[in-house]
Amino acid sequence: MNKLTLSAEARTTVKNRKGENYRLRREGKIPAIVYGAREPMMISVNELEFSQKFKVINENVIVTLEMGKTTCDVLVKDYQEDLLLNKIVHLDFYAIDPNRILRTRVPVRLIGSAKGAKEGGILEQLLHEIDVECLPQNMPEKIELDVSDLDIHHSIHVSDLAALADVKFLNAPDQVVCHVVTKAAEIEEAPKVEAVAGAPVEGEAPAAAPETAATEKKEG
Repeated sequence: MNKLTLSAEARTTVKNRKGENYRLRREGKIPAIVYGAREPMMISVNELEFSQKFKVINENVIVTLEMGKTTCDVLVKDYQEDLLLNKIVHLDFYAIDPNRILRTRVPVRLIGSAKGAKEGGILEQLLHEIDVECLPQNMPEKIELDVSDLDIHHSIHVSDLAALADVKFLNAPDQVVCHVVTKAAEIEEAPKVEAVAGAPVEGEAPAAAPETAATEKKEG
């Protein structure tokens, strides 16, 4: 189980929420909300601290929010990003109960070099996250899948994944996680057959032989 700590500050509800959020961002803070196993609460977190600790935002990382003497364990359930500035501008945290089963997603990491890829095939990963159900303390950081023996035209399904203690996979068992496929075959043009003079053209009936008219000379 992966776990991080993050400093947070409670904030009061204001009428002009848009203006308040703009002010927080100018101060280097990210507006956020906490909901779930507690009453919804408006907070803010330090933008620099968040970016340093969350190079990649994963839904399976338990975050302990530290607000003075109060702490709260949460998951990042959603976020808003300004793509032009490449900055997170809002966060949704889901408060968890350590004694209550939760549903979340865990990333799948492929390890090893597929046998089929060495023989000219292409390894494709179709499923990058697995939906799981478990208690917070049993949540895996990631699911590693060894693809070393995967041959061309072979695939690995959710049902092939190794079972994890006290963790239930929610995806359909027949869902493909990854497979090795061949490169698209080039379509070769069929060779053209040159027509031979007098030979019938395919699809047409043979031409009838010309009739020879016999000329009779009548004696006068």
